[in-house]
Amino acid sequence: MTEYLIAFNDEWVAEHTAEQLRAKGVAGRAVIEEMRADGVLIFSNGGLDRSTAVCSVEAVDGKPVFSDGPYVETKEHLGGFAVVDVPDDATARYWAGRLATALDWPQEVHRFRGPGEARRD
Repeated sequence: MTEYLIAFNDEWVAEHTAEQLRAKGVAGRAVIEEMRADGVLIFSNGGLDRSTAVCSVEAVDGKPVFSDGPYVETKEHLGGFAVVDVPDDATARYWAGRLATALDWPQEVHRFRGPGEARRD
């Protein structure tokens, strides 16, 4: 099995009313429950946006330097994600498609490399 990150960028999501967001939450949680029932879900969270950023940290002269909020030049913010453990790219695409359809906003799929695994270019 291979682990995949299925994620969406908060900037990709149009403005929604509170009622629309509640409906999207119900639809998204239903897909997450399907993932859980199929035994592929590792972890999921959809409650991220610019307001949830705690800090940024970078190394300066070998020491961590912290600043409040997201990195100043960041234009995109992670909005939510699910990490799944599935046998192949096609299955990861399936679950990303289920989320994209349920939520009606784009999803992105990333394959985590295993220990010692080289980049696939």
